[in-house]
Amino acid sequence: MGSIATIHNGVNVEDLNAMVAQVEAKPDLGRFTFRSRAKWINRAHSQSTFDSLYGAGQEHKRAAPLFMEGDEPAALLGTDLAPSAGEAALHALSSCLSVTYAYTAAAMGIEITSLSFDLEADTDLRGFLELDKDIRPGLSQIRVKVNLACNGTPEQVKALHEQVRRTSPIYDTFRNPVDIKMTT
Repeated sequence: MGSIATIHNGVNVEDLNAMVAQVEAKPDLGRFTFRSRAKWINRAHSQSTFDSLYGAGQEHKRAAPLFMEGDEPAALLGTDLAPSAGEAALHALSSCLSVTYAYTAAAMGIEITSLSFDLEADTDLRGFLELDKDIRPGLSQIRVKVNLACNGTPEQVKALHEQVRRTSPIYDTFRNPVDIKMTT
């Protein structure tokens, strides 16, 4: 009879540990390339398609492509058919934080009973419109309130928060410059 897998937060801890060991033994398995194709539809409306990626040493093709829509609210002359780019950035951050909390807590043996985030991001259109050269066109601040309920001790919860801040890929992406190469 086989052993029963240890599951924390929906994560198979043995599978997680095996993945860590594989990447530790063969670092190239940790390299991933995410891809999207995006097209403008009309006005502020666009669509991105996600159908393949490279990771764990091989190409991966999705059974069916995934799509994400983007638009702007009417206050920014959009048609409000989808989240704005700023809102999508908040979703990317909270999605990554969710994964990082769930996996890290699972590895620590912590059961999460509730996890949610309240996020806000500030921007100033004067930068985008080039009305004030001293104002960046991008987001100037993102605020994240983490709402976590779990069975961890106060020390474990503190360590969990610290590890998530150190290891969340999108949190790191927003906190540090990323090299972007744009061709035409």
